Amino acid sequence: MPSTMLVVGPKLGVALVVLTLVAAAVVTVGKLGHGRQVMVAAVRAAVQLGAVSLLIAAIVASLWATAAFVALMCAVAAATSGRRITGGRRGWWAGAPIVAGSMLVVLGLLLSGLVPLRGIAIVPVAGILIGGAMTATSLAGRRALDELTGRRGEVEAGLALGLLPREAVLLVCRPAAGQALVPALDQTRTVGLVTLPGAFVGVLLGGASPLAAGVTQLVVLVGLLAVEAVAVVLTVELVARGLLRPARREHHRTDASTRSRPADPGPP
Repeated sequence: MPSTMLVVGPKLGVALVVLTLVAAAVVTVGKLGHGRQVMVAAVRAAVQLGAVSLLIAAIVASLWATAAFVALMCAVAAATSGRRITGGRRGWWAGAPIVAGSMLVVLGLLLSGLVPLRGIAIVPVAGILIGGAMTATSLAGRRALDELTGRRGEVEAGLALGLLPREAVLLVCRPAAGQALVPALDQTRTVGLVTLPGAFVGVLLGGASPLAAGVTQLVVLVGLLAVEAVAVVLTVELVARGLLRPARREHHRTDASTRSRPADPGPP
């Protein structure tokens, strides 16, 4: 019976190099400004996955090692989202929505018995949920801050009408930040018709029945919706309270921030 797994060898290496070069070339020719980042991301992915592949057996054999690895994933996700949103030290606040969203769902799955208390089950599920929370946090944070920058006058108008700073900021940035849920919604709506996500394929290749693979993927997708919803709501709240703001503004406030107000309405 032919193997359903990718064959590791020279052809795989060549394919990866070619795909990376094609992606970088298209981005460069299209003047999207991320050609070098495509190359760096591909190399980092290869190195990181190689290292994890060598260490995973030791990690999943111990619940303490598994917990430490999950904590590391959360820290890296927080740093990544923080850089995407603010680019500065305040970016560590991005860890709050990531940890709150993903760990609540992971804990619920463990307590319900749907995910067994074993490292080999916890690591992939936690990784998927943390990754979803990271993406939602980054998108929501960037959209919210961009919206505040472009519609600053509306925030000032809301303050003039008597709204509290938090309320004025939420009025402007909440609808835009909500768009961060669109990828998860689209993936859930089209699963099985457009895509067969990783959890389904992984369980299927692991020898489980198609039904078991489908149920596993459904739990993951619905869990992702819950995780990303929590992450987006908390991210918007952090922006409204001024805890997530562009780094270039951290030490240079405008005259507007010196006015008598109960709180800073957001990025000045």
